[in-house]
Amino acid sequence: MERTEEPRIVLCTAPDAPVARRLADGLVERRLAACVNLVPGITSVYRWDGAIQADEEILLVIKTVAGRVPQIEAYLADEHPYDCPECVALEVSKVEAAYLAWLRRSVADGT
Repeated sequence: MERTEEPRIVLCTAPDAPVARRLADGLVERRLAACVNLVPGITSVYRWDGAIQADEEILLVIKTVAGRVPQIEAYLADEHPYDCPECVALEVSKVEAAYLAWLRRSVADGT
């Protein structure tokens, strides 16, 4: 398997459902992601500007391939309302063959 075709899960948070949906739609429309799950109701606790913050957010679970991760990072940097959007890419150790084939087709150019 070519390294750029290896599956990846990218995690990102958004401040609310409309922003999360806009980001998800953009990722899928641009073929950067095969699928994006929007998981509501998470609370993120973090340090920002020297103070501990806690915010309700939406988690985006972005399914893609390794070769698309740099483009996802650039898209989020341009389109996300946060100054420092989360973009954490995880390697996938196991994926069902038919799903992996669909994922690869979904993010391929021109298909």
